[in-house]
Amino acid sequence: MKNKKVLLFLSQGFEEYEAGVFTDVIGWSRELGIEPVDMISTALRPEIKCKWNLIVRPEIEFDKIDFNEYDALAIPGGFKNSGYYEDVFDERFQDVIRRFDKDNKIIAAVCAAAAPVAKSGVLKGRMATTYDLTDIYGRNYLAEFGVNVQDKHVVIDRNIITSTGPATGLDVAFKLLEMLTSKNNVDEVKKYMRFTNK
Repeated sequence: MKNKKVLLFLSQGFEEYEAGVFTDVIGWSRELGIEPVDMISTALRPEIKCKWNLIVRPEIEFDKIDFNEYDALAIPGGFKNSGYYEDVFDERFQDVIRRFDKDNKIIAAVCAAAAPVAKSGVLKGRMATTYDLTDIYGRNYLAEFGVNVQDKHVVIDRNIITSTGPATGLDVAFKLLEMLTSKNNVDEVKKYMRFTNK
């Protein structure tokens, strides 16, 4: 059986940890899970400077991605002063968000990544949350797009997962894995990652 596949979108100024939760959880699933999942990273740029100055190169150029091959979209958050919104608000990526939602594919957005999901229009009339300790593209911004903003750490509305900050990243990544595969697979991955003593 063919492995499920996640597309990780890396924006200029993304927060390293928020991408790392996805690469680690999905990586451990591929290595030791009972239902392996693959992940490929892409970006609008050939090289990206992250918020904390790590330099990364995506695996596949954005223009070469066949979006039909992917079952889920993972979006780490980032910082305005590092150029994050330049990429996530780009119409090319906005179209990807709309496409994944139209096909009822999972969209997992950590922290500030809820803003581009809201801007795309797919959250209108739906529940979501985002980072709440600054006003830059925060909860008021989501509300402007008709989002029913929730004061919760993680919110799931059908196929879309949103969250409030870096501390929620692992919860989002594990929920993404569970929605793609099963709770048994998540339990197995957590065991090997030593989240449990079993």
